[in-house]
Amino acid sequence: MPQLHYRACNLCEAICGLAIEHEDGKILGIRGDRDDPFSRGHICPKAVALKDVYEDPDRLRHPVRRDGDRFVEVSWEEAFTDIGQRLRAIRAEHGNDSVALSQGNPVLHNYGASIYAQTLLPWALGTRNRFSSTSVDNLPRMLVSRWMYGNQAILPVPDLDRTSHFLILGANPMASNGSVMTAPDLPKRLKALRERGGKIIVLDPRRTETANVADEHHFIRPGTDALFLLGFLNTLFTEGLVRLRRNTVPLAGVEALRALVLEFTPERVAAPTGISANDTRRLARDFAAAPSAVCYGRMGVSAQEFGLLATWLIDVINVVTGNLDREGGPMFTSPAVDLVAIARHAGQPGSFDAFRSRVRDLPEFNGELPISTMADELETEGAGQVRALLITAHNPVLSAPNGRRLDRALSKLELMVAVDLYVNETTRHAHYILPSTTTLEHDHYDLALHAVGIRNTTRWNGALFEPAKGLLHDWQIFLRLIAEITGGVAGRAMLAVGNRLTPRTIVDLLLRAGPTKFTVKKLEALPHGVDLGPLVPRLKALGTTVIELTPEVMLRDVARLRASMSRGQASLSLIGRRDLRSNNSWMHNSQRLVKGRPRCVLYMHPDDAAPRGLENGETVAVRSRVGEVRVVLEVTDAVMPGVVSLPHGWGHDRPGVKLGVAQAHSGVSANDLTDEELVDQSCGTAVLNGVSVEVTTPSP
Repeated sequence: MPQLHYRACNLCEAICGLAIEHEDGKILGIRGDRDDPFSRGHICPKAVALKDVYEDPDRLRHPVRRDGDRFVEVSWEEAFTDIGQRLRAIRAEHGNDSVALSQGNPVLHNYGASIYAQTLLPWALGTRNRFSSTSVDNLPRMLVSRWMYGNQAILPVPDLDRTSHFLILGANPMASNGSVMTAPDLPKRLKALRERGGKIIVLDPRRTETANVADEHHFIRPGTDALFLLGFLNTLFTEGLVRLRRNTVPLAGVEALRALVLEFTPERVAAPTGISANDTRRLARDFAAAPSAVCYGRMGVSAQEFGLLATWLIDVINVVTGNLDREGGPMFTSPAVDLVAIARHAGQPGSFDAFRSRVRDLPEFNGELPISTMADELETEGAGQVRALLITAHNPVLSAPNGRRLDRALSKLELMVAVDLYVNETTRHAHYILPSTTTLEHDHYDLALHAVGIRNTTRWNGALFEPAKGLLHDWQIFLRLIAEITGGVAGRAMLAVGNRLTPRTIVDLLLRAGPTKFTVKKLEALPHGVDLGPLVPRLKALGTTVIELTPEVMLRDVARLRASMSRGQASLSLIGRRDLRSNNSWMHNSQRLVKGRPRCVLYMHPDDAAPRGLENGETVAVRSRVGEVRVVLEVTDAVMPGVVSLPHGWGHDRPGVKLGVAQAHSGVSANDLTDEELVDQSCGTAVLNGVSVEVTTPSP
């Protein structure tokens, strides 16, 4: 008899509620849960990937060991014992830093992995060589929160359902489903914003899916967002449009900010940004005059040369117009598990520059080094060289800059252990791959995403299926690895305690200690989730006593921005892009998500194609300092002149990859062109947007 199972999809930040029909271990269908108070029946195309991953014939279901050019199945006991012996030997001979840890953002979508891989595993390893996707994603966002509000976990979220003016830079929520903005059914929500008389303004080098539904779209040159925002602030201050009294927390640095922005007139920044002085002034006036407004930016802002400055200036605009922590502006959640309170009580507001990387002297963030220097640490001989790597839910060969170099470096490791479902572009170099259960085979609580929702919600997600015999959850794998790394009596004690203190138990304790006093058992009785209400002003309650408008590091970095204005423009600048059905590389192994027209094509404006003698549909060579790819050209006015665009996450043509569907739609990797030496010098974030390239007809 078919049954219905209710849970949220946690493949992206939308966390849509799902109703999954199943019978005898088979999924019959997936649809939106109409009783979910948050998503109300919405479901995006990616949700079907839950079924595809569960049924995927390429998915590993047993631990495997590399044997030459192939992988052979081994027992869990054999794998753990050998891994433990080799890790202990490498650490004993070369020190703790000889073992590195690398984690991808799917760790945040698995509460067991979050608890064990992000806390206990780093503690057990004791290494400074930790890497993650943070430094190619949201590192600037968290650093700005650390310096302005006192804690990296205090993340402003657009109050999208009540705002009347939405200014978007370098973000494409129609394709990403929101980012640091958990919100199912973005198309409907953006439509509702306009229907209630609000406006959507997009600044982006590409006319994105979001730009297509906006009231206005303005092309802006890659990497110049900070200059535009300074011109915007100049208008606010010189025309008396600031609204400081509206803020719920005292401000520091107002006069220093006023003095800083005076030199950056809209006229001065017009040439480098490509946005006229008249448009900059009008956009600033309209924003200030709106009853409520949000300035919002994401990957296009973060992963660029001045990403930290641009992220800071976005928040400054929200503050000085009096929109922060106010209905319809950027606000802060009141989740059932309050991560800010936990960080505050633990005395962990976040760290930056507590130590630096061995080879390139790049700063740490939250105990991690920028992934742009990962290949350096693997290749460069000497004390502290990485000789072994533990990697989970991460495919940096496709997601990190200069993936080809990292590809080569991974092949030379003494030991690489991957916790992953697939033999992909990165894990093909592993000596062991340890597969875990899929989303439908383990329970889940969204610790991270409930903390960035546009409404306060909570939901327990129960497992739909029992794991296949012998298959382990992520946290069980990490627990056993921790025990093996620790060794001896301490390791056995850790294993015994961990098997009792499960992720479910930990979350139950956190829920009981939280503001709502929920329990896991109570949430299990509410399978559609609970809407806890709209966001409310609460910055002061989060422990912020003053908003620091002018952190010293920002003031210093403005000098670097100022110097950039005298540089010439690159003839062509490469930017990335994402598609709703292929946000991440692993989604390309789902036939229903890759079918249709090819998506891995290079966008180029007609004004750039014509003088190069390039035509729509032909294969072109794209070159940067670090490499070359050959890809089909699509000539389009959806990108501004001087800009070309490649999508993220493709390039599945490496030998040894076991992803049948993805290899049939291999495409090329944009990160075979991005340059690991290009980072935001203020914080180490990789520059993925604004990379100088050449595009020509391929040589024979």
